[in-house]
Amino acid sequence: MIKFTKDKLNMHELLKTEEYLHYLQDFITPRRKARIDEILQFRTKHFTIVVEDVFQLHNTSAVMRSCEVFGIQELQVVEQKFGKTIDSEIALGAQKWVDIYRFDSNQNCISNMQRQGYQIIASTPHDDSCFLADFDISKPSAIFFGTEKTGLSEDVIQQADGFLKIPMVGFTESLNISVSAAIVIQQLTERLRKSSISWQLTEEELLLKKLDWTSKSIQNLASVQTRYLERNGTL
Repeated sequence: MIKFTKDKLNMHELLKTEEYLHYLQDFITPRRKARIDEILQFRTKHFTIVVEDVFQLHNTSAVMRSCEVFGIQELQVVEQKFGKTIDSEIALGAQKWVDIYRFDSNQNCISNMQRQGYQIIASTPHDDSCFLADFDISKPSAIFFGTEKTGLSEDVIQQADGFLKIPMVGFTESLNISVSAAIVIQQLTERLRKSSISWQLTEEELLLKKLDWTSKSIQNLASVQTRYLERNGTL
């Protein structure tokens, strides 16, 4: 465990302030700053997406891209069987703007989601599932998507608070996971934005994301950060 000295603790706190954000913003263009502010207006943690042991790497990457495009800030990835990294060619830079959390088991992920106040929603075509258009969007929800071949595992099904499915009228009984996730994410976030639910990021979350995204927009961040800390007497 890392133990911070008083100076290092002060350093850590300094890099999470409005003052530091304003300092960083001098190193990006007004257009980039405005774009960050604009996009953050549509970001939400009201819903989070969970993908379970997806074998084909490009599917996880595509789900992450859908999260970014439609405003879901956090993606949970369970890597119980297949430990892989994000395919940057498919993600097309989305990994810079979406927060990804990895878990080594379904149970660890479920427990973490429950501690954060999310209900567990299993995406499954079972007959007792709720249709997408009828899903109650008022509660914070962690929406689980299963593997390409077998769907969600039984431990997720057993602990789910609810079930969700996409209505289909063709002979095919299922969709590719990345397609299913994209449909669900687009439909639910659109409904969320039209609702009176408090779905946007908190002021603290907005500050931390502005700091994060602004930092990622600066090429020589280390030297910029060093100058700021020196100016504040912590280096």
